[in-house]
Amino acid sequence: MKICSSWCTKSASTKLLCIMIPFILISIYFAFGNSKNSSFSTSTWFFSSGKNISGGERPELVAVAVNGGADREEAILEDYSFNTSNSFSPLTAEADQEFQEEFQENQKPIITQKNETFNISLEKPHELPSLNETHALPIEPKIKKKFTNLEKLEVKLGKARAAIKEAAMSGNQTDDSDYVPSGPMYWNAKAFHRSYLEMEKEFKVFVYEEGEQPIFHNGPCKSIYAMEGNFIYQMETSKFRTRDPEKAHVFFLPISVTSIVHFIYDRTSREHWNPMKQTLTDYINLVSGKYPYWNRSLGADHFMLACHDWGPEISKAVPELFKNSIRALCNANTSEGFKPSKDVSFPEILLPGGTMNGLIGGPSPSRRSILAFFAGGLHGPIRPILLEHWENKDDDIQVHRYLPKGVSYYGMLRNSKFCLCPSGYEVASPRMVEALYTGCVPVLLKDHYVPPFSDVLNWKSFSVEVPVDRIPDLKKILAGISTRQYIRLQRRGKQVRRHFEVNMIPQRYDVFHMILHSVWLRRLNMRLHGLEYL
Repeated sequence: MKICSSWCTKSASTKLLCIMIPFILISIYFAFGNSKNSSFSTSTWFFSSGKNISGGERPELVAVAVNGGADREEAILEDYSFNTSNSFSPLTAEADQEFQEEFQENQKPIITQKNETFNISLEKPHELPSLNETHALPIEPKIKKKFTNLEKLEVKLGKARAAIKEAAMSGNQTDDSDYVPSGPMYWNAKAFHRSYLEMEKEFKVFVYEEGEQPIFHNGPCKSIYAMEGNFIYQMETSKFRTRDPEKAHVFFLPISVTSIVHFIYDRTSREHWNPMKQTLTDYINLVSGKYPYWNRSLGADHFMLACHDWGPEISKAVPELFKNSIRALCNANTSEGFKPSKDVSFPEILLPGGTMNGLIGGPSPSRRSILAFFAGGLHGPIRPILLEHWENKDDDIQVHRYLPKGVSYYGMLRNSKFCLCPSGYEVASPRMVEALYTGCVPVLLKDHYVPPFSDVLNWKSFSVEVPVDRIPDLKKILAGISTRQYIRLQRRGKQVRRHFEVNMIPQRYDVFHMILHSVWLRRLNMRLHGLEYL
């Protein structure tokens, strides 16, 4: 009752104060008792901005900025989940701006944007490249190399070499309306065919115009040295000739050794070699002084042609000509400096009337009654041996120094199965071609001799080679060849005969083109037989 009476006697303001004090104490208690939970909630709310930092950085950036303790890892993950959603952020623009300003002042993270080719650090100012812009990479200017004419020629020669090798290895052969080489007469028929076609397509020869007839640009056309005059004339009128030396693969020296011997040789002089050799030296000095091409290669891409026996000796007048140049020689004697790798062996052909008229053809093997035949003078080291053993001693082996009166030389060739071809003073002889013309199988009796076009032709497949020391056994060797084998030899000889034919207007695969092809091979610097680089 005292309490009530005292309460009643108090004023209204006092009564209101007494009622509010307990409520204030309770509010203070709850406020300070939950401070930790309040701070955590605020932190979580703070990083729930609808805008990503730096215009859309990945969660790696957020993790670096708030990495203040492990107890915040869950809040960061929840924040990233919220930011990548489409929910509207409850933060105002001002609050978001305040956060970014505070973040930039207090935080200096190093940001590495992954999977890009550039790194950005906020510690130093950088101008950020726009990912939407196209930046062209700097392009180094290409310097176009200007190739010389010689380099261009070498590139084409390289392509020709590759084509020849491919034909040899693949076995593929190009169709040819005129002639397709085949058979054992060729070391590699497909390689030869491809090489010949490449020659027709690419090969160019420059003929020096310097020099006057009859020594230069001239030569015999009817004697056993007729190939000199025929080749010089045909070369100067050939489609292979170019008037532009910059387009030439080789350079032809239009010299006739036979003409040098005929017009300059002095039988009465002890020094008869000197004037002839000096003529050749003067000519080389003339063209090498006027043009740069001889000195450029020291004569390696130049060639001369000589059918006279003295061709090899006269060529020694110019050392570079003898050592470097391509020498096309009838007298292809290795004991006198002939080098098959760079020199060319071509046949000695006798054209009594200046043409092949009346020289081609003969009866079948069954109508040839004579086993072997030879008629010729006694000179050189081999013929005396042949005549000693066989002259007028056997009807099957008809060997004569001189034919009996009224007996036809070409008639004897056509009636014989084998025609003996011994060397004379020099290794070259027209008898091999005479045998092929008349259908007689050639029998080579020679030492140190390289047969014509032997880099292409396999002479053993259409001729017989008998060593000089086996001349006494000649009948036994020839009679031992079976009829079947002989027919093969004779048929193959008729097939390769086209390569030895002389045409006033050159025909494909004839002797003119075969000489030129041999020069082409040397310029290519490769041999078809085995495809070896020299």
